[in-house]
Amino acid sequence: MHSSALPGPSPARRRPIALLAVLALAAAVMLAFQTPARAAGWTPRTAPMTTPWTSQVPVDNPLPEYPRPQLTRPDWANLNGIWDFAVTAAGAGQPASFNEQIRVPFVAESALSGIQRQVSQNDKLWYKRTFTVPAGWNGRRVLLNFGASDWQTTVWVNGQQAGAAHSGGYDAFGYDITPYLTTGTNTVVVSVYDPTQTGGGAVGKQRNNNSVTPHSGGGIFYTAASGIWQTVWLEPVAPAHVSRLDLVPNLTDNTLRATVLADGANGQTVRVTVSTGGTVVGTATGAVGGQIAVPVPSPHVWSPEDPFLYDVRADLLSGSSTVDSVGSYAGMRTIAVAKVNNVLRPVLNGKFVFQTGTLDQGYWPDGIYTAPTDAALRSDLQAHKDLGFNMVRKHIKVEPQRWFYWADKLGLLVWQDMPAMDTRTPDAAARTQWEAEYHRIIDQHRSSPALIQWVDENEGWGQYDQARIANDVKAYDPSRLVDNMSGVNCCGAVDGGNGDVVDNHVYVGPGSTLPTATRAAVLGEYGGLGFRIPGHEWFPGGGFSYEDQPSQAALTDRFVGLIDSLRDNQMPAGLSASVYTEITDVENEVNGLLTYDRQVVKVDAARVKAANLALINASRNPPAPVTLPTGQYKSLRVTTPGYTNRYLRHFTGLANTEVVDANSSAVLKSDATWKIVPGLADGSCYSFESRNYPGEYLRHRDSRVYREAGSGALYNSDTTFCAHPGNGGVRLTALAYPDRYLRHINSEVWIATQGGNNPWDGNPGSFLADTTWSVDAPWAP
Repeated sequence: MHSSALPGPSPARRRPIALLAVLALAAAVMLAFQTPARAAGWTPRTAPMTTPWTSQVPVDNPLPEYPRPQLTRPDWANLNGIWDFAVTAAGAGQPASFNEQIRVPFVAESALSGIQRQVSQNDKLWYKRTFTVPAGWNGRRVLLNFGASDWQTTVWVNGQQAGAAHSGGYDAFGYDITPYLTTGTNTVVVSVYDPTQTGGGAVGKQRNNNSVTPHSGGGIFYTAASGIWQTVWLEPVAPAHVSRLDLVPNLTDNTLRATVLADGANGQTVRVTVSTGGTVVGTATGAVGGQIAVPVPSPHVWSPEDPFLYDVRADLLSGSSTVDSVGSYAGMRTIAVAKVNNVLRPVLNGKFVFQTGTLDQGYWPDGIYTAPTDAALRSDLQAHKDLGFNMVRKHIKVEPQRWFYWADKLGLLVWQDMPAMDTRTPDAAARTQWEAEYHRIIDQHRSSPALIQWVDENEGWGQYDQARIANDVKAYDPSRLVDNMSGVNCCGAVDGGNGDVVDNHVYVGPGSTLPTATRAAVLGEYGGLGFRIPGHEWFPGGGFSYEDQPSQAALTDRFVGLIDSLRDNQMPAGLSASVYTEITDVENEVNGLLTYDRQVVKVDAARVKAANLALINASRNPPAPVTLPTGQYKSLRVTTPGYTNRYLRHFTGLANTEVVDANSSAVLKSDATWKIVPGLADGSCYSFESRNYPGEYLRHRDSRVYREAGSGALYNSDTTFCAHPGNGGVRLTALAYPDRYLRHINSEVWIATQGGNNPWDGNPGSFLADTTWSVDAPWAP
């Protein structure tokens, strides 16, 4: 058996050496309790791709870290490791024999489990192992905890069922197994039934339609994950003990609002203490189940740039005696929506900062739903930081609590999706189950400072009662923002019309998402740029993306162009957040900034980080808007070094650049002169009327730029350009294509996309200069 009697980890303390020492001690203690006979003969299967951590997973002691960082106790016993295993028909009872072995907590479909085969709605999974309760736990209750098990889980201890079956694949649950224990060896049996998309529960992107080994197809859905997939552990508690600790910061009065729930605690009180570095900053006492305001004077606020965490301790008191204590941590921050320069935006700690993040699906080629190690779990979040992102959208999956700990500690804003049901309309029973599980997930993670927004539904998958659900979630957790539907413009989705944000999906994008009078504008998905790395493909040749790139350099150029467009165009127009698809490849999706095996970063990390930081900085310190002199004649000069004597002119209807000087002909000078007028399609932008062909305007058509006459909505839009700051001039984007800039290349003038695949998008090194124009005195007044 695996047992530990150690100080509970205190993740809030900034003492990495001490924390590593605790984890090393935990590993050493648990190794001392290994049962070699249990692991003898067991081997993992061959993973389709190996991550840097695949070979680091211990056979009988995987994921040894304390699994619940925001409610810690000093004594616990990890039951991860080799369990006996069997599969029966879905309706069968406990099998007479368990003739296989599985490594918990890796799902049966994964290589790391040692099973690696498909599970269908016709199967039931069975797990079995023994354990001995440490003698030092005598006189205390013993809880059996599951981080998560997908989907319907039933537990027996020494032949007796421990409470009701648990339905749900993403929330933690547990049982008081004290009445069923015996002296010496105890046996626990677990059954799990997982119908995946054929049932009515939340499944996210799991589908059991294909083999668990690499294959073509699958699209945006992936291998199913059935059974126990998070840590299983034993925990001794006092008869009266804390069962939940909710921590909500309040910067209005500089308090931490704590609610302590407890079992068997009639007539008892609780004391909550906030400290940092061993120094108490505030303490308060109150009733079990009531909200307690703990003072935190002059709080050190939490933010992505400074993710400061306070230590928290909650004591359950009987009179003056402490009967139970738990450790935790908290971050002091606020999130809301507010008007900023008359635009509704999300504000963190009262200030707008653009949220730039990625779609993080949380899949692994070796463990599928379960990261091979805690270091691996952390690594995807660290990759976001290394690339300059300040936010992550956890896409229709809910990670273990240690993932949230790392987000809290590293400093990443989190949008948490509620995992979707199947795309069909759910029946009444499925709705009841889904909403109950959603509430339990909110309860489980409501104390995480990183988590700032709940995303209820996605692109209409299993959609129903959008407005009611958004109102319900907001009432259940008013401390966070709510997105009623991510991708309201996509795939038949129905917008509930409420919540804090309006959320579009635009591929490749970024497109234009505008705020409303009541909701901030966010881009819930965009990008999807793809590049395949030979030797790092899940199914070689089977990958797809929303826009393939010819090289890693091109991928970086295109990605940086999207970020620059957000900074120059979408953010000034009212966009407040964006989610790029995606941080890693997933099975046959090759849209990742990293490969699926996490072995290769596909982009130039330094350039991507610089682009993200420039975007974030511009949201905090927006440049002054560019204003052009309407009603006046001006000439537009090239700013590219070596070509600064060239001007934008028209010749036989085509826009080009040509050298113009005092000796140039009157016709050339006139052709290089334009009257700046309010935009024909949008008066906040501009149109450019020819000096010697009045009524004809600079206009793009099929990306080439002309001087043409015309009328109508399309013509007016094509002749309208929006102005943005440039280094030594102004940059002009097409109104209808805000990521396309007026650019000269080889003397021709086009609207071009940074990093795009067209010839006129090329020469990335000069793109910024080529799209910057100096507004000079007119050659022909």
